[in-house]
Amino acid sequence: MVNVEGITDDDMRSVLASTKRYTVLILRPGPNRHSEGADKIVWEHGRRNLALRAEGALSVILPVGGEADVSGIGVFGLDIDATREIVQGDPGVQAGVFVYELYETRSFPGDALPG
Repeated sequence: MVNVEGITDDDMRSVLASTKRYTVLILRPGPNRHSEGADKIVWEHGRRNLALRAEGALSVILPVGGEADVSGIGVFGLDIDATREIVQGDPGVQAGVFVYELYETRSFPGDALPG
């Protein structure tokens, strides 16, 4: 059970005031996901994601495996228009291996996945 008794309204207001805007990418299999050569395109898509992470544009990369209807989730530290421009240049999106959805969101700078 989560104990919320120590979190005051002032704590909530203070934390909410520190949020930053992000864009969440939901990547789904596209019509060409299982076409010949798609795996090579996915590999290059991954390489590009690592470069975007190194540049600081793509904060979190979450590949989704198995038979899910989601291929991956990404969190960009950019506004939705800048994110859309980057995603439209992705080799997997351009080849129809992936399709995507973008959502504006906000979160707390400094949050991190556990190591």
